[in-house]
Amino acid sequence: MSTESLWCEDCGKSLQGECELHGPLIRVKDRIIPSRARLTLPHYLTLRILEIRAGNNQVLGVFAKKAIQKRTLFGPYVGSLSTEPAQCTDGKPIFQVMKYGKKYFVNTANEEIGNWMMFVRPARNKQEQTLVAHQYQGEVFFTSVKPIDPHTELKVWYAADYLKFMEISSVAIKEEADVCVSPPPFTGF
Repeated sequence: MSTESLWCEDCGKSLQGECELHGPLIRVKDRIIPSRARLTLPHYLTLRILEIRAGNNQVLGVFAKKAIQKRTLFGPYVGSLSTEPAQCTDGKPIFQVMKYGKKYFVNTANEEIGNWMMFVRPARNKQEQTLVAHQYQGEVFFTSVKPIDPHTELKVWYAADYLKFMEISSVAIKEEADVCVSPPPFTGF
């Protein structure tokens, strides 16, 4: 029996390709299931494709579907913990937490492990910042810093204390897809 053959129940044998006597099989494909990260998106938020890069890689943003009040708490940010910084991708923010008396990086490269917060992009300045990242009880949370109108993208920046905890003087992001650098100083504090 070849692994390249198809079974024809009507003929009762394996054939190379489709059965010439009884015709092709009707193929049914599995339904595509969204990743864990996409399934955790709250009902009043939506993901939008902002750009499609080489290899059909999508740059996504998280947008409000309805108004969100100032001081709304989101989280915790979910990912796997590592003592090594994660591979930087697409200028995503890097987060650290203190757990078990030790600092860990929160790796969110895998949509099956992370949650929707991995899609929130960093703010480039105070005007576009809608969220602030901070640590609470060994987890990273985002809190809205102003009212967020519908159709507005949620963008995050680090709280001043959190930057100190992470021992980052400034964090910079370049627009190129595969480049990780320390973020340009956030303007506005």
